[in-house]
Amino acid sequence: MKKIKKRGAVYGVVALLLCTAAYLNWSYVEPPADLLQTDGSSADSASAASDDGASAGEDYFASSRLTREKARDEAVSTLKELSESADADETAKEDAASQISALAAASVQEANIESLIRAKGYADAVVMLSDGSANIVVSPPEGGLQADDVTKIRDIVVSETGMSAGQIKIVEAGS
Repeated sequence: MKKIKKRGAVYGVVALLLCTAAYLNWSYVEPPADLLQTDGSSADSASAASDDGASAGEDYFASSRLTREKARDEAVSTLKELSESADADETAKEDAASQISALAAASVQEANIESLIRAKGYADAVVMLSDGSANIVVSPPEGGLQADDVTKIRDIVVSETGMSAGQIKIVEAGS
């Protein structure tokens, strides 16, 4: 009976740590409110960005990547502590190791998707994968994201992750 109570406490701690890690990840990478969500319909024409606007856009993408990586590093650190804890049982340690592997795989997928989006001719993009969904912020081409742009990006995400189109949210970086 004592072993069951201890195991339940460990599972509670694991659940709390995972929820904390997920919250930190979500709160650090939430897209800013000034982003415009596209639904595949044609967007209004946008004026060409000035040098200052382009620099601010580049800063947004670099900042978003850095914030995403910091949140992920904190989550991995928390999970690693749990997996190395003397108080944790083998099941909890295996769960923590599994979560670390999942975070690493998501990180690789995000980098691959960002590279493929840039290869298709878009200036920059940042991808955030979590809980069976994908959020993509893309630097739109002149004139804004059009339906065919959204389709190209969505096809990349579907092919790399196996997600359905309904699990993918694409927004363009605001000016």
